[in-house]
Amino acid sequence: MTDSNEWPSLPYEDWKDTYATLHLWTQIVGKIRLVQSPWINHSWHVTLYLTARGLTTSPIPHGMRSFNINFDFIDHQLRIETSDGAMCSLPLRAQPVANFYHELLSTLDRLGLHVKIHPIPNEIPDAISFDQDRVHASYDGEYANRCWRAMMHAQRVFQQFRAGYCGKCSPVHFFWGSFDLAVTRFSGRRAPRHPGGVPHLPDWVAREAYSHEVNSCGFWPGGPALPSAIFYAYAYPEPAGFTSATLRPDTAYYHTQLREFVLPYDEVRQAQSPDDMLMDFCQSTYEAAANLGNWDRAELESALAPNRS
Repeated sequence: MTDSNEWPSLPYEDWKDTYATLHLWTQIVGKIRLVQSPWINHSWHVTLYLTARGLTTSPIPHGMRSFNINFDFIDHQLRIETSDGAMCSLPLRAQPVANFYHELLSTLDRLGLHVKIHPIPNEIPDAISFDQDRVHASYDGEYANRCWRAMMHAQRVFQQFRAGYCGKCSPVHFFWGSFDLAVTRFSGRRAPRHPGGVPHLPDWVAREAYSHEVNSCGFWPGGPALPSAIFYAYAYPEPAGFTSATLRPDTAYYHTQLREFVLPYDEVRQAQSPDDMLMDFCQSTYEAAANLGNWDRAELESALAPNRS
């Protein structure tokens, strides 16, 4: 069995096909949660959450019943569990997105959980409708497991980072639109109108998500614009001087195309203390956003020790 204490290697080129397919599968599952859930500010009602085996929707309401859908990246199963005791499992295996889509919705129908979702992926240029996508059909369980384990390590540090804040702060959650794990702090002040323009995402959704000033830190496995796994941090709006702020570690840099500070995942996982390096990155990017943006740090930051019981 793989040592779960290790920060795993995650070379983008070695698993990009699995990554692209898995991204779309998580979108299908995430959209099921979206259509069945009441709207929560900043789209927090759509996110998935890490578990000790993978990802979960958490309970989704369906009339008087509830159900959840879980990705298991150890046994490589998709499990559907209902509040009245029913349970079904579908294997996670190499198959087209269209097959996954039809099989999942058919299984929900058999369980009496009819759900209809908009079949166009979000935040992906040149998107193919789920029900017609036979292009993306890869699944390498080893790399799906590695990505989940990398997120588990990231979540541990993000949760500790979150504990140092008593202002409004998001949970540590997984956004399937962009396939990233993130935690976001808010200053409490309104932000300028967001320009929108995200592929296959209504502008009003982006504007509501960024209605208030934020500083966000996250983990992203990479993409065409940056084909390697990274930790990132950004501020919206960017205060003057933010892009040239001094960070810890000093190898973090500002990526002008992404408009984010970037710390390579490989640098963190190979560090003598990965947790400390990542925490320094989160804290120093927050300090840059808060100090340059004149946040009320004395009011917003928590005096509680992160490990207090």
